[in-house]
Amino acid sequence: MGNSTNIQKCENNTIGNECNMTADEIFNKNLMHNVKIPLLATLLLIMLSMGCTVDLKKLWAHCKRPWGLAIGVVCQFGFMPLIAFILKLSFKLEPPSAIAVLLMGCCPGGVISNVLSYWTDGDMDLSIFMTVISTILATGFMPLNLFIYSLTWTQGSNDTNKSPEASTIAVPYKEIGITLVSLIIPIVFGIFIARKWPKQSKILLKGGTSVGAVIFFILAVTTSLLYRGAWKADSSLLAIGVINPFIGYTTGFVLAVILRQSWKRCRTIAFETGAQSGQICTTILMLSFKPEELKLMFAYPIIYILFQIIQGLILVTVYQLYKRFRKPSEQSVDSSPKSHKKLFGQSRKKKAAADENTYKMTPSD
Repeated sequence: MGNSTNIQKCENNTIGNECNMTADEIFNKNLMHNVKIPLLATLLLIMLSMGCTVDLKKLWAHCKRPWGLAIGVVCQFGFMPLIAFILKLSFKLEPPSAIAVLLMGCCPGGVISNVLSYWTDGDMDLSIFMTVISTILATGFMPLNLFIYSLTWTQGSNDTNKSPEASTIAVPYKEIGITLVSLIIPIVFGIFIARKWPKQSKILLKGGTSVGAVIFFILAVTTSLLYRGAWKADSSLLAIGVINPFIGYTTGFVLAVILRQSWKRCRTIAFETGAQSGQICTTILMLSFKPEELKLMFAYPIIYILFQIIQGLILVTVYQLYKRFRKPSEQSVDSSPKSHKKLFGQSRKKKAAADENTYKMTPSD
């Protein structure tokens, strides 16, 4: 009688088809079902708080002189996805793991970048606006980059050399797009609150960011530890998670120096490039992919978040030590790289003028 009841349940269970799932898969499915809504709510709270930081007048000033914002956008949506794709090829990742790496590489800057910029005396207006603008632009650039770089190894590709697993992997562009668009709404609402109720927005900013970050961290870590099979994924993900943030920090800093931004902006752009939003990546993975695919992807955002924080704190420590022990005669850490030439040129002109005056004052024979 009990067997017939179970058979009847299996026949009626069209959603999820749990009768064909293992105990671990059922556990993972129930875990994700219970975590999705709190995780999304926490991310929306963080985005709402981020919107409260936006001053439209300052944003317009940056838009009129958009060099810093433009460099950040190129780094985040140009270089970082390309770097992720190169790492995928170098480590020969299977499609599920590769999608996690690529998705993380396509993410905008996160709240961590704002904290690191603050601790290194960065350009905070630029940091905040880069985070907000890149989050908005991600609604178009993330699906575009995912489509371009995953075209040869996901479902629908005609590549005969692709992995057999690729035929079962399809990037859910619709779900990713819906998740990203939903993040714009709280940002806009946060901007409205900051403009309408500035005092209340400051309270919301402090409380929302702190509470949201703590809750998200607890949810993400707990879920990753409980999710069965998540840490049996490709071991190459650990190596990539260590390498990728450092490459991002270096790429952003070097490009900003080449384009002669101030040292303050160079530090800001570096952190905005390397410290990407693990919250967005984790949420998209949870909301968009199946449990059997997720167990091969879920570990990577946690690894990336961990090492971007560790490396960021190392850079903060190096900067604070340099600032403390540098000689007063050395150039300011907030001056522009191009000012080296200006200072050098000015000193030469002053020296030449002094020599000329000395020559004029010397009595002739």
